[in-house]
Amino acid sequence: MVIFDYAKSKKEDYKNGLRVVTIPMKDNPTVTVLVLVGTGSDYETKEINGISHFLEHMCFKGTTKRPNATAISLELDTLGCQYNAFTDHELTGYYAKGDAKNFNQMFDIVSDIYLNSTFPEKEMEKEKGVIVEEINMYEDMPQAKVQDLLKKHYMVTSRQDGI
Repeated sequence: MVIFDYAKSKKEDYKNGLRVVTIPMKDNPTVTVLVLVGTGSDYETKEINGISHFLEHMCFKGTTKRPNATAISLELDTLGCQYNAFTDHELTGYYAKGDAKNFNQMFDIVSDIYLNSTFPEKEMEKEKGVIVEEINMYEDMPQAKVQDLLKKHYMVTSRQDGI
């Protein structure tokens, strides 16, 4: 059973808009560094539909400090991290989870991925294909389709519709 120590949790808001939330977990030697961005498919117009998901993929293709996806993966793998990113209707997230003693390195890598991505042109066409395959895979998941249909027909559907 995971015990969150909410009494020791902290939220810090910085002048640049960054919010840092820390929630200690009793006797847990791991830490998760997670960047959440308030963007996703609900914020996209038809003309830019899918851009959040595309950018999520491209952020792992290289940064100013780490020239390619291999350099990013190698550094996180060397630390023994679990890492990934996700895009949802309202959020896009980038994270790494690993040994708490590696927090500073993990924070540097995750923030570098988000803040200093280089978006290499040669990777763009390849990622478009990867995303199309992910969409096709998602379309084959009945539970996901039902959830989308329920949201579309019975809930607020999109920010740009002004609903």
